[in-house]
Amino acid sequence: MPLWPTTDVTINDDDVEDALYRTVRVLNPVLDVVGAPDPLRLKRRVPSSSPKSGPDGGPIDLVADGIARALNAADLPGTLAWDDMDTDARIRWWVWRIGALNTVAVAYPGVLGIVGRLLPVQDLLGFVNQALVLCAVARELGVTEPRQQARMLAEVLCDRDTDEPHEPAGSAPSSLRTVVWRLPGVLDAVGDELAKRPQPRAPFRYLGMLPAVGAVASYFGECGALARAAKQGRRWITERFPEAVPGG
Repeated sequence: MPLWPTTDVTINDDDVEDALYRTVRVLNPVLDVVGAPDPLRLKRRVPSSSPKSGPDGGPIDLVADGIARALNAADLPGTLAWDDMDTDARIRWWVWRIGALNTVAVAYPGVLGIVGRLLPVQDLLGFVNQALVLCAVARELGVTEPRQQARMLAEVLCDRDTDEPHEPAGSAPSSLRTVVWRLPGVLDAVGDELAKRPQPRAPFRYLGMLPAVGAVASYFGECGALARAAKQGRRWITERFPEAVPGG
Protein backbone atom coordinates (compact mmCIF):
# COMPACT_ATOMS: atom_id res chain seq x y z
CA MET A 1 0.00 0.00 0.00
CA PRO A 2 1.50 3.39 -0.94
CA LEU A 3 2.38 5.90 1.75
CA TRP A 4 0.03 8.45 0.20
CA PRO A 5 -2.87 8.29 -2.27
CA THR A 6 -1.82 8.20 -5.92
CA THR A 7 -3.65 8.58 -9.18
CA ASP A 8 -3.68 5.88 -11.82
CA VAL A 9 -1.56 7.00 -14.76
CA THR A 10 -1.75 5.21 -18.10
CA ILE A 11 1.12 5.46 -20.56
CA ASN A 12 -0.14 4.75 -24.06
CA ASP A 13 1.77 3.11 -26.90
CA ASP A 14 2.63 6.39 -28.59
CA ASP A 15 4.08 7.79 -25.36
CA VAL A 16 6.29 4.72 -24.96
CA GLU A 17 7.45 4.83 -28.57
CA ASP A 18 8.23 8.54 -28.34
CA ALA A 19 10.24 8.07 -25.13
CA LEU A 20 12.16 5.17 -26.69
CA TYR A 21 12.80 7.23 -29.82
CA ARG A 22 14.53 9.81 -27.64
CA THR A 23 16.44 7.00 -25.94
CA VAL A 24 17.59 5.60 -29.27
CA ARG A 25 18.89 9.02 -30.27
CA VAL A 26 21.19 8.82 -27.24
CA LEU A 27 22.20 5.16 -27.57
CA ASN A 28 23.31 5.30 -31.20
CA PRO A 29 26.10 7.84 -30.55
CA VAL A 30 27.28 5.56 -27.73
CA LEU A 31 27.52 2.70 -30.22
CA ASP A 32 29.35 5.00 -32.63
CA VAL A 33 32.03 5.54 -29.99
CA VAL A 34 32.74 1.79 -29.85
CA GLY A 35 33.36 1.80 -33.59
CA ALA A 36 34.86 5.30 -33.56
CA PRO A 37 37.27 6.48 -36.25
CA ASP A 38 40.85 5.42 -35.76
CA PRO A 39 43.03 8.53 -36.28
CA LEU A 40 46.22 6.65 -35.31
CA ARG A 41 45.28 3.76 -37.61
CA LEU A 42 45.95 1.23 -34.89
CA LYS A 43 42.85 -0.83 -35.62
CA ARG A 44 43.90 -1.40 -39.22
CA ARG A 45 47.59 -1.86 -38.44
CA VAL A 46 49.15 -5.16 -39.43
CA PRO A 47 51.73 -6.04 -36.76
CA SER A 48 55.13 -7.11 -38.01
CA SER A 49 55.93 -10.81 -37.69
CA SER A 50 59.44 -9.93 -36.57
CA PRO A 51 60.44 -8.39 -33.24
CA LYS A 52 61.13 -5.17 -35.08
CA SER A 53 58.53 -3.08 -36.86
CA GLY A 54 59.00 -0.26 -39.28
CA PRO A 55 62.22 1.00 -40.80
CA ASP A 56 63.99 1.45 -37.47
CA GLY A 57 62.05 -0.97 -35.32
CA GLY A 58 61.85 1.67 -32.61
CA PRO A 59 59.93 1.47 -29.34
CA ILE A 60 56.98 3.41 -30.76
CA ASP A 61 56.53 0.79 -33.46
CA LEU A 62 56.72 -2.00 -30.91
CA VAL A 63 54.08 -0.33 -28.74
CA ALA A 64 51.85 0.30 -31.77
CA ASP A 65 52.18 -3.37 -32.78
CA GLY A 66 51.22 -4.44 -29.26
CA ILE A 67 48.15 -2.22 -29.21
CA ALA A 68 47.12 -3.44 -32.67
CA ARG A 69 47.38 -7.06 -31.54
CA ALA A 70 45.30 -6.31 -28.43
CA LEU A 71 42.59 -4.55 -30.44
CA ASN A 72 42.40 -7.43 -32.89
CA ALA A 73 42.31 -9.96 -30.05
CA ALA A 74 39.31 -8.09 -28.65
CA ASP A 75 37.63 -8.17 -32.10
CA LEU A 76 36.74 -4.49 -31.82
CA PRO A 77 34.65 -2.98 -34.63
CA GLY A 78 36.92 -1.54 -37.29
CA THR A 79 39.73 -4.04 -36.78
CA LEU A 80 40.90 -6.61 -39.30
CA ALA A 81 39.47 -9.34 -37.06
CA TRP A 82 36.07 -7.61 -37.19
CA ASP A 83 36.17 -7.67 -40.99
CA ASP A 84 36.52 -11.45 -40.91
CA MET A 85 33.41 -11.91 -38.71
CA ASP A 86 30.01 -12.64 -40.22
CA THR A 87 26.76 -11.09 -39.00
CA ASP A 88 26.05 -13.86 -36.50
CA ALA A 89 29.51 -13.52 -34.96
CA ARG A 90 29.17 -9.74 -34.72
CA ILE A 91 25.80 -10.02 -32.98
CA ARG A 92 27.28 -12.53 -30.52
CA TRP A 93 30.09 -10.06 -29.89
CA TRP A 94 27.65 -7.31 -28.92
CA VAL A 95 25.73 -9.65 -26.63
CA TRP A 96 28.60 -11.50 -24.96
CA ARG A 97 31.28 -8.81 -24.94
CA ILE A 98 29.63 -5.40 -24.53
CA GLY A 99 26.34 -6.65 -23.10
CA ALA A 100 27.93 -9.11 -20.68
CA LEU A 101 30.38 -6.44 -19.51
CA ASN A 102 27.57 -3.96 -18.85
CA THR A 103 25.67 -6.68 -16.99
CA VAL A 104 28.24 -6.42 -14.19
CA ALA A 105 26.73 -3.03 -13.33
CA VAL A 106 23.19 -4.36 -13.82
CA ALA A 107 23.78 -7.21 -11.37
CA TYR A 108 25.68 -5.20 -8.76
CA PRO A 109 22.57 -4.23 -6.72
CA GLY A 110 22.22 -7.98 -6.10
CA VAL A 111 24.81 -7.70 -3.33
CA LEU A 112 21.97 -6.24 -1.24
CA GLY A 113 19.85 -9.33 -1.75
CA ILE A 114 16.11 -8.81 -1.61
CA VAL A 115 16.61 -5.12 -0.79
CA GLY A 116 18.36 -4.66 -4.13
CA ARG A 117 15.48 -6.37 -5.92
CA LEU A 118 13.00 -3.96 -4.38
CA LEU A 119 14.88 -0.97 -5.76
CA PRO A 120 14.11 0.12 -9.35
CA VAL A 121 17.81 0.52 -10.15
CA GLN A 122 18.33 -3.00 -11.48
CA ASP A 123 15.36 -2.83 -13.85
CA LEU A 124 16.50 0.58 -15.09
CA LEU A 125 20.08 -0.57 -15.74
CA GLY A 126 18.90 -3.84 -17.24
CA PHE A 127 16.49 -2.03 -19.55
CA VAL A 128 19.19 0.36 -20.80
CA ASN A 129 21.65 -2.50 -21.33
CA GLN A 130 19.13 -4.53 -23.32
CA ALA A 131 18.13 -1.46 -25.35
CA LEU A 132 21.79 -0.74 -26.17
CA VAL A 133 22.44 -4.29 -27.38
CA LEU A 134 19.18 -4.39 -29.35
CA CYS A 135 20.15 -1.19 -31.16
CA ALA A 136 23.52 -2.75 -31.97
CA VAL A 137 21.78 -5.87 -33.32
CA ALA A 138 19.52 -3.70 -35.46
CA ARG A 139 22.49 -1.81 -36.87
CA GLU A 140 24.30 -5.04 -37.74
CA LEU A 141 21.18 -6.13 -39.65
CA GLY A 142 20.99 -2.83 -41.52
CA VAL A 143 18.15 -1.23 -39.54
CA THR A 144 19.60 2.18 -38.68
CA GLU A 145 16.51 4.42 -38.75
CA PRO A 146 15.88 5.56 -35.14
CA ARG A 147 12.08 5.36 -35.40
CA GLN A 148 12.23 1.71 -36.49
CA GLN A 149 14.66 0.94 -33.68
CA ALA A 150 12.31 2.62 -31.20
CA ARG A 151 9.40 0.49 -32.42
CA MET A 152 11.50 -2.63 -31.97
CA LEU A 153 12.33 -1.63 -28.38
CA ALA A 154 8.67 -0.85 -27.68
CA GLU A 155 7.54 -4.29 -28.80
CA VAL A 156 10.42 -6.40 -27.45
CA LEU A 157 11.09 -4.65 -24.15
CA CYS A 158 7.69 -3.13 -23.33
CA ASP A 159 5.29 -5.55 -25.03
CA ARG A 160 3.66 -2.70 -26.94
CA ASP A 161 1.85 -2.87 -30.27
CA THR A 162 3.33 -0.29 -32.60
CA ASP A 163 1.72 -1.59 -35.80
CA GLU A 164 -1.74 -0.23 -35.04
CA PRO A 165 -2.30 3.53 -35.39
CA HIS A 166 -3.35 5.30 -32.21
CA GLU A 167 -5.39 8.41 -31.73
CA PRO A 168 -3.27 11.21 -30.26
CA ALA A 169 -4.32 11.93 -26.73
CA GLY A 170 -5.06 15.56 -26.01
CA SER A 171 -3.51 17.10 -22.93
CA ALA A 172 -4.92 20.03 -21.05
CA PRO A 173 -2.63 22.42 -19.20
CA SER A 174 -1.95 21.13 -15.70
CA SER A 175 -1.44 23.13 -12.56
CA LEU A 176 1.58 22.54 -10.34
CA ARG A 177 -0.69 20.90 -7.78
CA THR A 178 -1.99 18.44 -10.39
CA VAL A 179 1.53 17.64 -11.60
CA VAL A 180 2.75 16.92 -8.06
CA TRP A 181 -0.35 14.81 -7.35
CA ARG A 182 0.22 12.72 -10.49
CA LEU A 183 3.99 12.34 -10.11
CA PRO A 184 3.94 9.17 -7.94
CA GLY A 185 1.54 7.57 -10.40
CA VAL A 186 3.79 8.50 -13.32
CA LEU A 187 6.81 6.98 -11.57
CA ASP A 188 4.85 3.81 -10.86
CA ALA A 189 3.80 3.59 -14.50
CA VAL A 190 7.38 4.06 -15.71
CA GLY A 191 8.56 1.38 -13.30
CA ASP A 192 5.94 -1.00 -14.68
CA GLU A 193 7.23 -0.38 -18.22
CA LEU A 194 10.83 -1.08 -17.22
CA ALA A 195 9.80 -4.33 -15.55
CA LYS A 196 8.24 -5.65 -18.77
CA ARG A 197 11.68 -6.31 -20.28
CA PRO A 198 12.92 -9.92 -20.54
CA GLN A 199 13.72 -10.89 -16.96
CA PRO A 200 16.06 -13.50 -15.42
CA ARG A 201 14.59 -16.98 -15.03
CA ALA A 202 12.84 -17.79 -11.74
CA PRO A 203 15.76 -19.74 -10.14
CA PHE A 204 18.11 -16.78 -10.66
CA ARG A 205 15.52 -14.35 -9.30
CA TYR A 206 15.11 -16.40 -6.13
CA LEU A 207 18.86 -16.77 -5.64
CA GLY A 208 19.20 -13.05 -6.32
CA MET A 209 17.31 -12.36 -3.11
CA LEU A 210 20.22 -13.70 -1.05
CA PRO A 211 22.76 -11.11 0.15
CA ALA A 212 26.18 -11.10 -1.57
CA VAL A 213 25.65 -14.27 -3.60
CA GLY A 214 22.65 -12.55 -5.15
CA ALA A 215 24.97 -10.48 -7.33
CA VAL A 216 26.45 -13.61 -8.93
CA ALA A 217 23.01 -15.13 -9.49
CA SER A 218 21.74 -11.84 -10.88
CA TYR A 219 24.67 -11.64 -13.30
CA PHE A 220 24.03 -15.03 -14.88
CA GLY A 221 20.28 -14.44 -14.86
CA GLU A 222 20.64 -11.04 -16.54
CA CYS A 223 23.01 -12.48 -19.16
CA GLY A 224 20.36 -15.05 -20.05
CA ALA A 225 17.68 -12.37 -20.21
CA LEU A 226 19.91 -10.25 -22.45
CA ALA A 227 20.47 -13.15 -24.83
CA ARG A 228 16.71 -13.76 -25.06
CA ALA A 229 16.08 -10.07 -25.70
CA ALA A 230 18.64 -10.10 -28.54
CA LYS A 231 16.96 -13.14 -30.12
CA GLN A 232 13.54 -11.50 -29.87
CA GLY A 233 14.90 -8.30 -31.38
CA ARG A 234 16.46 -10.17 -34.28
CA ARG A 235 13.21 -12.06 -34.87
CA TRP A 236 11.30 -8.77 -34.89
CA ILE A 237 13.66 -7.34 -37.49
CA THR A 238 13.70 -10.37 -39.78
CA GLU A 239 9.90 -10.57 -39.75
CA ARG A 240 9.54 -6.96 -40.86
CA PHE A 241 12.70 -6.59 -42.92
CA PRO A 242 13.33 -9.92 -44.72
CA GLU A 243 16.21 -8.32 -46.59
CA ALA A 244 18.01 -8.05 -43.23
CA VAL A 245 18.41 -11.85 -43.05
CA PRO A 246 22.06 -12.73 -43.85
CA GLY A 247 22.16 -14.43 -47.20
CA GLY A 248 18.53 -13.50 -47.84
